[in-house]
Amino acid sequence: MEHDAVAATQHAQDTEAHPPQRRSRGGSRIAVLVSVFGELLITTGLVLGLFVVYSLWWTNVLADRDAAAKGNEVRDRWAGGPGELDTKDGIGFLHVPAMSNGEVLVTKGTDAKELNHGVAGYYTKPVKAAMPWEKKGNFALAAHRDGHGAKFHNIDKIEKGDAVVVETRETWYVYKVYGTLPQTSKYNVDVLDATPKESGRKKPGRYLTLTTCTPVYTSKYRYIVWAELERTEKVDADRTPPEELR
Repeated sequence: MEHDAVAATQHAQDTEAHPPQRRSRGGSRIAVLVSVFGELLITTGLVLGLFVVYSLWWTNVLADRDAAAKGNEVRDRWAGGPGELDTKDGIGFLHVPAMSNGEVLVTKGTDAKELNHGVAGYYTKPVKAAMPWEKKGNFALAAHRDGHGAKFHNIDKIEKGDAVVVETRETWYVYKVYGTLPQTSKYNVDVLDATPKESGRKKPGRYLTLTTCTPVYTSKYRYIVWAELERTEKVDADRTPPEELR
């Protein structure tokens, strides 16, 4: 009995010296908030990652598929023999070896609804582009640099002297690059003029202008490439390309 009494007394003393600790409600709430915030960050990161994948990969897949289908329609129409110009599906194909992007279908218009299909569109506004077969003017084109086919992604690889070829049903139009403008305002429409004086040319001629967004992954400015028609070649029965594309 005496031993039990001593043990009870010792337990009481230990309890007084080290009373039970209650969990802090404030600490618990902070832990919950930190956990929730961490989960939100992870979710946000996943959503942003998926958006990037969609914007820079999946839209390219869809656009390339659409462009290939439309391009096949154009070539099928050409195979049917001579006929009136039809701009609904496209007027031809753009070939720029320096960009290593294969052939690019050229269609009417530069709005997103047209360019999102993986094509290069010729301007109808604010300045109307001249067609390659016209005796003078500026065949001005636009295409996406990132996403939706990204046909002009490597526009910065183009240098003076490089070839740009436009293929139509009956003619190859071979242009030679003579100037580039790595950055200009998106509102600078002078670069599209029939005689693009900003490029250094002062007299009417047969010009071609390529435009796209810059820097990469932004649309803050525009990147410009100017070329001038060097010669034309008649398309033969085998559609043998000019030497610049061989």
